[in-house]
Amino acid sequence: MTSAPERSLFSPTRIGAIEVANRVAMAPLTRSRADMNGVHSALAVEYYRQRAGAGLIITEATNISRQGRGYAFTPSIYTNAHVEAWAAVTEAVHAEGGKIVCQLWHVGRMSHVSLQENGAAPVSASAIQAGELIFLENQTQAPPSLPRALKTDEVVGVIEDYRNAARRAQEAGFDGVEIHSANCYLLEQFIRDSTNKRDDRYGGSVENRIRLPLEVATAVSEIFGADRTGVRLSPMTRAVGDTPLDGDPQGTYGRLAAELGRLGLGYLHCVEGQTRGPNAAAEFDYKALHAAFGGSYIANNGYDRNLAIEAVASGHADMVAFGRPFIGNPDLVDRLRRAAPLAEADGRTFYGGGAEGYTDYRTLDQFVSP
Repeated sequence: MTSAPERSLFSPTRIGAIEVANRVAMAPLTRSRADMNGVHSALAVEYYRQRAGAGLIITEATNISRQGRGYAFTPSIYTNAHVEAWAAVTEAVHAEGGKIVCQLWHVGRMSHVSLQENGAAPVSASAIQAGELIFLENQTQAPPSLPRALKTDEVVGVIEDYRNAARRAQEAGFDGVEIHSANCYLLEQFIRDSTNKRDDRYGGSVENRIRLPLEVATAVSEIFGADRTGVRLSPMTRAVGDTPLDGDPQGTYGRLAAELGRLGLGYLHCVEGQTRGPNAAAEFDYKALHAAFGGSYIANNGYDRNLAIEAVASGHADMVAFGRPFIGNPDLVDRLRRAAPLAEADGRTFYGGGAEGYTDYRTLDQFVSP
């Protein structure tokens, strides 16, 4: 009788239709090093190439449209210039044997009029002010602008923007796409009853509030294939925009996960706890979310080597995504495999700038004396 395949953090597997060499994913990491047209420089090619040892790279959040942009110097994926810039990235990652998916992003209310076309107001599920600060082109910060509620007949245009972005990602050579439906951005603004006060087909009941994420997932799947489409959720995150939780996170996100599973998506990627906070799996039943989805599950937030090894070995997760450790450790998978010390990234260079704190971190082998 053939034994079951080993479930190790460092063993290969399949995430949807994507064959991965190990179960360590690089989580999306906003680095704000594109130009104000959303076009990457050659630095991004080297940055992602250096980290191609990850079983799967999930790109930094990438704007699906000008309307979807909320922060200065973030990349986009809706024009020929964007495709050309990202194609150089995917080619470099593939040359190193890596796999990479593009995270599709619309920030919704987390934007500022200076970043919108013709100074328009940002859009959201409802006209509710967000907290926090927005990084602007002049290196200053400002509170998000008051959004306006999307009209019902405008929603189809947003869905088409996601469809176009998925098509552009396919042209750029990505192995798949991840729909950013987490961290209190547009799709999550529709999901939560705290930010969705609509009275049309996209508001009120759970069925209505999860309608837009499901319609987006359906549209994107038609371009890339369901098994190359993932979705990221964050049921317990309040961090972005000081956004209150949904009134029934377990019920709402459980229903959404089940419906996403019925679409046959490639994976579900969950922020387990508060973004930028510790792992908090005890506050929410993520195992139930995984079960409701029924497919591949990527766990994220506050994982270290031991927690990640246990999560995969126990079946809690098919893959574990690491965020900030990948900034200072381009060879993170190798370091985890060897139980080697991790370098601490310099927080002063997380956002904006050039090569410093971006492509100049050394691997373990580069520390060997000449």
